[in-house]
Amino acid sequence: MKDLFIAGGTSGMGKGLAMHYLRQGSKVTVTGSNPLRGKEFLDEAERSGAASRAFFIQADLSSLLENRRVIQEVQARHESLDGLVLTAMQQFPKRKVTSDGYESTFALYYISRFVLSYGLTELLEKGNNPVIVSIGGTGMTKGEVHWDDLQLEHKYGLLKATLQGGRANDLLGVAYAENHKNAKTRFILNHPGYTNSGTNHLSQPFKTILGIMGKLFAQPVEKSIQPIIKLMDHPSPQSLIAWDRTKAVDLSLRTLNKRDAMKLYQVTKHIL
Repeated sequence: MKDLFIAGGTSGMGKGLAMHYLRQGSKVTVTGSNPLRGKEFLDEAERSGAASRAFFIQADLSSLLENRRVIQEVQARHESLDGLVLTAMQQFPKRKVTSDGYESTFALYYISRFVLSYGLTELLEKGNNPVIVSIGGTGMTKGEVHWDDLQLEHKYGLLKATLQGGRANDLLGVAYAENHKNAKTRFILNHPGYTNSGTNHLSQPFKTILGIMGKLFAQPVEKSIQPIIKLMDHPSPQSLIAWDRTKAVDLSLRTLNKRDAMKLYQVTKHIL
């Protein structure tokens, strides 16, 4: 049995992992922005006999204030955490800015994960064999952190924003591991591969096109989460663990550079 918090746990791989661990007898809190999906998650948990161990927090994780509220609610509900799973991510065809002044992809895909990781460390350190799992594009080398334009005020593009978020998350894992070398908590970076997660927020016609591609070429959630479950249940001892589907990622990749990771850590602390 585990105590877990899953950010982005009402659909896709987040929900798949939540339901798996609820069936194993674990206590699972999830967050999501859509109250209907939250109710559907709780209803499914009830049908599985896990109503007393399943909890939903409605929140917009692109907001700093909401992330901090979520941390407080998780702290109130859990005495410890065995796992923090970070899956929340959304793509924006046009540049959108949050109430905090951050580009929305950067805010949701990276800053939220930064705030939740460090904000819930104390609970994780009280857990049994605790892990943080960040699901993204680890192992990919396309894209970069745009140091002189983190908020992509110039020449914004959906792919450019998404790839920057992925590379920033790679560096988040590296920096977290560097900052917690003697801690119990391990940071797992995972690229699950192309998955039909049902979390396509794009507008038409992109939504229909990607929906068709997902059905034709993507693997189902149930298959994508199996390697993640193995990593969560039996993590290796090093502070940073990086996997691309079922294979370990070379930690010497330029996208996992320690100097860049610590630079981004300091920049992030400054802008927060």
